[in-house]
Amino acid sequence: MKIRNMEIRGVEARRYIKDLSRPMNIRIDHNSNITLFSVIKKGEADVEFEYTASFGPVGIIKFEGSFIYEGKDAEEIANNWGEKKNMPNEIASQIHTAILHFCVPEAVFIARELKLPPPIPLPQVKFEKKSKDKFGPEVV
Repeated sequence: MKIRNMEIRGVEARRYIKDLSRPMNIRIDHNSNITLFSVIKKGEADVEFEYTASFGPVGIIKFEGSFIYEGKDAEEIANNWGEKKNMPNEIASQIHTAILHFCVPEAVFIARELKLPPPIPLPQVKFEKKSKDKFGPEVV
């Protein structure tokens, strides 16, 4: 399986709350959906997707895009997708992972422009009790 020519064709981003100066807990949910899986030629399929980073009542970032899926099973997956809107779990896992790896960094830049929190987990800094072996804070 190979994924190539991934592109974003549409962006929708909005912050719903004007003032984010007061601290609040914001849950960020990521979702990716395959909207079309169609055969281009033997061993290749065009895949269209949607990615959404939802900041609850605070805002949303949504991308629409596409990529080329290459694999000997492309026609079988496209036919199965057309009939049942389903694909093998291993292929689905790889495709959705690729979508997230492509879209999340783009969403970080848009979130910065909208003054939303970045849609990635930030590292936590832990200060442990003094120890002879450690020099400073541990970042996990």
